Amino acid sequence: MNEKTRIIFSWSSGKDSAYALHQLLNDPSCEVVSLITSITSGYDRISMHGIRTKLLEEQSKQIGLPLYKIPIPKNCSNEDYKKAMEKAMKHFLKLGIKTVAFGDIFLKDVKEYRIKQLAKVGMNAIFPLWGINTRKLSCDFIKSGFKSIISCVDTRKVDRSFSGRLYNNGFLNNLPNDCDPCGENGEFHSFVFDGPIFKAPIHIKTGDQTLKYKHFFFTEILPKNEQSFK
Repeated sequence: MNEKTRIIFSWSSGKDSAYALHQLLNDPSCEVVSLITSITSGYDRISMHGIRTKLLEEQSKQIGLPLYKIPIPKNCSNEDYKKAMEKAMKHFLKLGIKTVAFGDIFLKDVKEYRIKQLAKVGMNAIFPLWGINTRKLSCDFIKSGFKSIISCVDTRKVDRSFSGRLYNNGFLNNLPNDCDPCGENGEFHSFVFDGPIFKAPIHIKTGDQTLKYKHFFFTEILPKNEQSFK
């Protein structure tokens, strides 16, 4: 019997991550040993997506995989990010894990960057969703039973009214024609709260909506039984 490839998964909390992880968990040649996520220190949120760490930890619990959090500073520079990631990768390399999986779909520069950076520490990257048509991918994600909500939109590409909406067929049908259905060009980000990789759904509600960094319109995602985070 061939030995399984042990993998750490770069987890964003969003739909592409969830569907890529779903593919790996159903691949008998793979063993996903941990999720890894960068967290902005001081804000206690996932970098880029703005999701609170508390909800990230709940995802990890319902998926049934450990979570390795990578702290990065506020106003993180490229060098700061590289150092934080290199430190994390060396930690897993010492454990004999040499493969990192990502949910990227078609951005070649991002893929090449990840491969190059990992090669520096003797690790490699895999991309379970690479090259799949994003229209097909978005439909398959929904058909598979995943449920997600839009946590942030880039208002230069999508109207702010899309923030806080469920990612479903209605959402896809209302998107502008020049918007990628998976948001691969950064049009929007999402938070997955249910699906075939979850033991139980995460019960959520939406909170305040805020425009940040001039163009990004965020919707706060909260546990359904809480008023706010402290």
